[in-house]
Amino acid sequence: MPPEESTYPRHWLTIAEKDLVRVDRLLEMDDPEGAGFHLQQALEKFLKAFLLSQGWQLRRVHNLDTLLDDALTFDTSLEEYREVCQKITGYYFLERYPVAMDISLTVEEVRPSRDQVGSLIERLVAATKSPNR
Repeated sequence: MPPEESTYPRHWLTIAEKDLVRVDRLLEMDDPEGAGFHLQQALEKFLKAFLLSQGWQLRRVHNLDTLLDDALTFDTSLEEYREVCQKITGYYFLERYPVAMDISLTVEEVRPSRDQVGSLIERLVAATKSPNR
């Protein structure tokens, strides 16, 4: 039986920050598939940290679109990140599940996504670390 996952937002932030460092390193190493995968993982954990800080009940979900829907109940302005969250969710599935076609990512595709979610990550971290939490 796997150990129970933490419901402490700070634990999720710590792992998310490590994943984000991996994204940047993998982009430097010209590994866009690995970078895309870790970008999805980082954003998933940043969203879960934010949601947990709001009293959300932890559940197993990897789809950023679904997590964003949950986050919108606490901050409707996050809707502006919908398109990039959908794109990054696709990176996760490309790396984790075999597809019938040969589909690959490029650094030129992943890096702009990383840049686009920078402000989202900053907002999620600030809200999670807010003294009211």
